[in-house]
Amino acid sequence: MTEFDPVPDQEAVDEVRRRWSERTDTFDRVYDTALGVTEPTPYTEIASTADCSPNAAKKHLDRLAEMGIVRADRDAKPARYERNDGYLEWQEASRIAEDRTVEEIIDRVETLETRRDEFVDRFGTPDPTSVSVFDHGDHDEIHTLMVQLSDWQALERDIRLYELTRQIAQNDGHLVPTSP
Repeated sequence: MTEFDPVPDQEAVDEVRRRWSERTDTFDRVYDTALGVTEPTPYTEIASTADCSPNAAKKHLDRLAEMGIVRADRDAKPARYERNDGYLEWQEASRIAEDRTVEEIIDRVETLETRRDEFVDRFGTPDPTSVSVFDHGDHDEIHTLMVQLSDWQALERDIRLYELTRQIAQNDGHLVPTSP
């Protein structure tokens, strides 16, 4: 039996990057790279990862910023970009709205809110960030509490997502009703 190494060797990484670069146009490489950027990052670094010139990366990043896919800090030197999580959340909610009826979405929100009420009752607060896990001395108890709080925060995200989905589904794909 061979030993499993979770880190691929550099040759394998280089091969994947070469194929990605050959099979993907510049805009798509910049887009793919930008979706992985979670903090303001200079466009020159994004260009390096996307395997394109800094000018091409900046041009495409500015276009993505106009589309709301990334946020731009053009006052920084050099300009910095990061993905817009709100756009990704809207995109996910739109996909869910296409696959479910308004009634199914409302039922899901009600189920999620019932689960949230259980957390509020258990912890005596409506805010999971106000609970301190380190007020407990036992390692196992701290771990259990951290898992529960993580689940609660994920639940809060799902409630926001499904509420957004409900708005989109009830308004024919828009966040607000369109005028007749």
